[in-house]
Amino acid sequence: MKAFTRKTIPMSFDERIQKLKEVQRGWVNNFRMANIQVKLQEVDGWVRNRLRYCIWHQWKKPDKKRRSLIRLGVEQGQAFAWSRTRMGGWATSQSPILRTTITLDRLKRRGYESMSEIYERISPQLNEPLYTRPVRTVV
Repeated sequence: MKAFTRKTIPMSFDERIQKLKEVQRGWVNNFRMANIQVKLQEVDGWVRNRLRYCIWHQWKKPDKKRRSLIRLGVEQGQAFAWSRTRMGGWATSQSPILRTTITLDRLKRRGYESMSEIYERISPQLNEPLYTRPVRTVV
């Protein structure tokens, strides 16, 4: 019997951002009544690293990585060295080279929205004045 293997079709960055937005909105809406700002900031940091990792792996070849790093403003010698690093993709995504080139501002321009921003927009605790909700007494 043949083992079932699932071929994964590479997702474009825009598709990835769109899917991520759907999941983020669902999670934040689900937990909007709780005070989860600190946890959301931790998760946002992880998600940004994951997006950097995906970008790094989309570039695939060392020459493409070098050219892309130069386009993002890294000097040529440093871009050459980082494009041929032996560190893994996850370690590279957390390195200063990608944190300073693929910044939060660049990710936002591509459509990324942090979960903290979504939470601040829809959380009732942050958007309503205190003591304005009707109180129901249980009889």
